[in-house]
Amino acid sequence: MNILQILYEWIDIKAVFIFSCVFLLLSDYIRNKAPKNFPPGPWSLPFIGDLHHIENGRIHLQLSQFAEKYGKIFSLRIFGSRIVVLDGYKLVKEVYLQHDDSLAGRPMLPIFTDIVGDKGLIAAKGFKWKQQRRFALSTLRNFGLGKKSLELSISLECRFLNEAVSNEQGRPFDPRSLLSNAVSNVICVLVFGHRFEYSDNGFQSLLKNINEAVYLQGGICAQLYNMLPRLMRQVPGPHQRIFTLWREVIDFIREKVNAHRVDYDPSNPRDYIDCFLGEMEKVKDDTDAGFDVENLCFCTLDLFGAGTETTSTTLYWGLLYMVKYSEIQAKVQEEIDHVVGGSRQPSLSDRDNMPYTNAVIHEIQRIGNIIPMNVARATVEDIQIGKYSIPKGTIVSGNLTSVLFDESEWETPQCFNPGHFLDAEGQFRRRDAFLPFSLGKRVCLGEQLARMELFLFFSSLLQRFTFSSPAGVEPSLDFKLGATHSPQPYELCAVPR
Repeated sequence: MNILQILYEWIDIKAVFIFSCVFLLLSDYIRNKAPKNFPPGPWSLPFIGDLHHIENGRIHLQLSQFAEKYGKIFSLRIFGSRIVVLDGYKLVKEVYLQHDDSLAGRPMLPIFTDIVGDKGLIAAKGFKWKQQRRFALSTLRNFGLGKKSLELSISLECRFLNEAVSNEQGRPFDPRSLLSNAVSNVICVLVFGHRFEYSDNGFQSLLKNINEAVYLQGGICAQLYNMLPRLMRQVPGPHQRIFTLWREVIDFIREKVNAHRVDYDPSNPRDYIDCFLGEMEKVKDDTDAGFDVENLCFCTLDLFGAGTETTSTTLYWGLLYMVKYSEIQAKVQEEIDHVVGGSRQPSLSDRDNMPYTNAVIHEIQRIGNIIPMNVARATVEDIQIGKYSIPKGTIVSGNLTSVLFDESEWETPQCFNPGHFLDAEGQFRRRDAFLPFSLGKRVCLGEQLARMELFLFFSSLLQRFTFSSPAGVEPSLDFKLGATHSPQPYELCAVPR
């Protein structure tokens, strides 16, 4: 081969390479070009969007910084496509309520599509979502949601949790797994028909899988997966671990569903799974409603996973704040002693007579900020937000961090201050900007259950124990950010009162 031939081949390879690069860049530009009259935002790079602007693990803190620069309505290219972010309580409330029906969709992000598709309660949309949400709410109410019967079940779990904490005998321990197990058992009774012992290592492992998967879903690899799904499906990394973890959880649920199908008695439904099986028979001709075995597994996953992670993480923050602010812990215990005493467990009927404890729980939820960027919604039609045009299919997220820390709504937003929820007479007061469960038609369907659990578990624990840091350890409020905002792992000592 002479030099001229080599030169021609080199030029051909170079030309193909240049053409490929130009083609990919143009494709990315066309596919992700901001629509006309779209909210402003930082300058995005091809393929990775605005990842170079984001500090991993701090995005919830950066969003308000972007709002200061680009306005209360701005856009970012993250999660694989452009997302419109709403900043501040008044704007979030106005948009979510004014465009409630138009914002009832869910974005089909590649990583969630590959795990769930459009199944379940969280990712579903349209007619299927309406049918499944209606059915889940009515079924949970039938099994005691908001009623005395469910309170008895939670109170029983409080006793099991207190016993497990007591078994630590004041030694340092990380309460995360015990809290997760206790909270999960409440939803397990509703969904599976029974609870799990804290000594059940298989179930403990399952809860750890959920916790790890939720954390990894908020990481950089998950964002890259959404931006470059074809590539990321083929390469190893933490994102592959997410699929492994969720497969194990879904396999566990599928086993429970199959066991229910074997001994299912339509005349005596025991739990959510039994009721779903009954509904499958009633509406078997309506395939669009989603009443099939596969969707049952994913609806159960949503109830089981979401019903565990958020509430247990809130309690995990709660005990940490009690350790950090021992004087607040002492005031809560004083109120519990005065209203409840020590001869019986706290009940929901005590809540109205315990304004300080109620205020502390609300402040834990506010400053704990468990879902800091909200669960993203998508427009189901073209809408107008302020002066901007938002096309159908656009991801819209009301930044809950900007709501729960809004300086125009909270007196001391950066401080742990139960006074945010107390009036001048020391009575509990509601705050409009308290929106940890979001609002509108996509509001968290487990809100009522979570409120019951938080009050009963928190007050029961502080009735029985005083929590403190291990000797020589200064409590830290450092956090880790995945799909939820949680404390870094910590240990505490629980001394019986």
